[in-house]
Amino acid sequence: MLSLEQVKEAYARLEGVVHHTPFSYAPILSEMSGYEVYLKKENLQRTGAFKLRGAFNKIATLVEAGRRGGVVAASAGNHAQGVAFAANHFGIDATIVMPESTPLTKVQGVKAFGANVILEGANYDEAYAYAVKFGEEKGFDFVHPFTDEEVMAGQGTVALEMLETQPDLDAMVVPVGGGGLIAGMATAAKALKSDIEIVGVSAEGAPAMRQSYEAKRPIDTTSVRTIADGIAVRDTSPITLEYILKYVDRFEGVGEDEIASAILFLLERQKVLVEGAGSVGVAALMHGKLDFPKGSKIGIVLSGGNIDVTMLSLIIEKGLMKSARKMKLMVTLVDKPGALQSFTQILTEVGANIVQIGYDRTSIDLEFGDANVSVALETKGMEHQELIRKKLKEGGFAFKEEH
Repeated sequence: MLSLEQVKEAYARLEGVVHHTPFSYAPILSEMSGYEVYLKKENLQRTGAFKLRGAFNKIATLVEAGRRGGVVAASAGNHAQGVAFAANHFGIDATIVMPESTPLTKVQGVKAFGANVILEGANYDEAYAYAVKFGEEKGFDFVHPFTDEEVMAGQGTVALEMLETQPDLDAMVVPVGGGGLIAGMATAAKALKSDIEIVGVSAEGAPAMRQSYEAKRPIDTTSVRTIADGIAVRDTSPITLEYILKYVDRFEGVGEDEIASAILFLLERQKVLVEGAGSVGVAALMHGKLDFPKGSKIGIVLSGGNIDVTMLSLIIEKGLMKSARKMKLMVTLVDKPGALQSFTQILTEVGANIVQIGYDRTSIDLEFGDANVSVALETKGMEHQELIRKKLKEGGFAFKEEH
């Protein structure tokens, strides 16, 4: 079984290589929740995620044992970059098998460290099966992203850093996919402070580990679907589950809209860019899923910041719509001079700023003599949007809203 001593040994190996990332007070979240909230910003780690810790520790132990023949790993991105970085550091070959749907930014991030990338499989588990077979054929050491004691020991160093900075923490809130991070952290944290509460948070679209925790036995799922790609693990590891059942006090799940709102909140209010997997702890806090005594000092791990820009833009767009800061309308006008001007005049009067507009008079769905105007507006909340609807109806304009 993994021990505190192994985590401390990993801590020594990582010294001077891995960033001692900030663990800083979050005043807005603290005020919102009634807790004293601190954020462990592993999104600022050298490769953009905590995974570097476990990967580096594992490869360091292989090198110490004289095994320099090359490594292979399967990953959706963050573990891949950690393995690639560590292999490059020690001057050994690395091959990373990534699912075919992996965002380009993560593929490029891995290649930048000199690793060979193979795109194979529809998800992590299919990429994993290919990587194991590839490693056996080539004689490479396989570096598992979570089911490995040295990897878990490396991830556990996050807890050591948190307790160094805030020794009187009451709880740690940790994202969970395969379970390597929470297994390592919980092992270290409970050994140092037995009464600390460890809470795991997963995406509802990747529920295997949470269901396994509740059933107290490994349960695999048939598929995963979540924007939190870093924790989109389909099958449960019996090894990490054993640690989770032993040390984790509670397990919560968050939905896609909750994850998206947390990403947007962290970006807009905390000035921190976090990927979906990294935001689930904050999502649980924001949506009332963490129940601690008032005034409790809690640390939330922001596990990574490697979010795809296309995904980020979609989250921002949906967030603006949901918070009534953006409104999209399709308005039907009589196609004659001045009709568009009278429409935009109403928008001017109510202070709605046009950010996008399109004019269509050729659609087969239109009556002869009509035109459709598609418009996106910057708005100032629900009351402002209600005023816009009222004024357009009073002006005789027929319109539909896009949601």
